[in-house]
Amino acid sequence: MDKNYVTNLLLQFVLILVQALVFNHIVLFDVAIAFVFIYIIIRLPMDMNTNWLLTWGFLAGVVMDLFSDTPGVNAVACTVLAMVKTPMLYAYVPRDDRTKNIYPSLASLGFSIYGKYLLSMTLIYCVLAFSLEYFNFADVKEISIMSASSAAFTFIILLSVDSLIASHREKRL
Repeated sequence: MDKNYVTNLLLQFVLILVQALVFNHIVLFDVAIAFVFIYIIIRLPMDMNTNWLLTWGFLAGVVMDLFSDTPGVNAVACTVLAMVKTPMLYAYVPRDDRTKNIYPSLASLGFSIYGKYLLSMTLIYCVLAFSLEYFNFADVKEISIMSASSAAFTFIILLSVDSLIASHREKRL
């Protein structure tokens, strides 16, 4: 197993613990929750095998479901997030040899591209998670407000986490 994958596994474990112990208990204005544990799925390398990516996303979601008492919500949302990761990044970055083996980050993509990618991914996760949690489309307004505010809150937190964690020595496109 590659050294980077072991590092990502350890980082995922730490982020799940931080999510369960800290961020699950912080609710901004009774509508916004930061989902920091999805950072590692967003940050995984683009050349990672799709099967491993989906497995990683599913397992991260299942572990988070165990901590959060949300049966299946995070597992489904993280698996879908892992599934749309590659097409979402390639919607903003042209697909070529330079982008095949990058780790998406602020340092490697720049704020414009990474910001759009990160915001899209957090919005997809939040909409899925809150839609599955409520499982009732009668509350579309509440689901929309919680999804948008949580996506914005998560975006700000993950942008901060990325600027702290990501190496500034990464090759920029």
